[in-house]
Amino acid sequence: MPRAGEKNPETDGRLRTWGVRLLAVAFWLAAWQLAAWAVDARIILVGPLEVLARLGELAASGEFWASIATSLGRIGLGFLGGVTSGVALAAVASRLHAVRELLAPLMGALKAVPVASFVILVLLWVSSRDLSVVISWIMALPIVYTNVLEGIAQTDPALLEMAEVFGVRGLDRARLVYLSRVLPYFRAAVSLALGLSWKAGIAAEVIGLPDLTIGEHLYDAKVYLDTPSLFAWTVAIVVVSVVLGAVVSRALDAALSWWEARP
Repeated sequence: MPRAGEKNPETDGRLRTWGVRLLAVAFWLAAWQLAAWAVDARIILVGPLEVLARLGELAASGEFWASIATSLGRIGLGFLGGVTSGVALAAVASRLHAVRELLAPLMGALKAVPVASFVILVLLWVSSRDLSVVISWIMALPIVYTNVLEGIAQTDPALLEMAEVFGVRGLDRARLVYLSRVLPYFRAAVSLALGLSWKAGIAAEVIGLPDLTIGEHLYDAKVYLDTPSLFAWTVAIVVVSVVLGAVVSRALDAALSWWEARP
């Protein structure tokens, strides 16, 4: 522990890292603004100051927040469905070889087929209102399934034998044996699946055009050549993605701490 008046190396390193990041952001914002001045055509490119002003105008309207809430709710529902079903299927597949072999082609197809193909195909089966739910579920499922299954496969057999000897089964075995091994794989899967589900869900909205969604506003901005609104909505998508990732990460840490602390 540093004495009074002494510098804390950890704090200094953290401040230095954030300083470098802020400088990098400032550099690219300046480059963006210079490019906008050089192009000098609002229909092609607008600068960050104009985008920020337009974003402020949008944020002052209730429709802006309602659209974000609608998109977030539907995509979030599909993401949670994909995570839940992915974990459940991985747990079953880890115990039954036949199930694992049966699911292998399906998961391979879900990961290989382009998102646009899924969007058009699913739109034939469900309404545009539910399209983003299904697409985000499709994006999350194979990622979570593959990572969790790999994590279970990497569990030390000696720990499983010890648990069997001491009669540790069910939820206690999952908490005491599998959790520590599967956790890194699960966290990586959730982080990757969340970003892909969010982006794919917005893309599905652009094609399906459900009312009062982010995708609908992006499409309208493109049709009416409203470049400031197009950039402003894109910035909103990025901000929501960053905030959502941080919230999910903290919630996951809190849930895992509670689970590990159970007697």
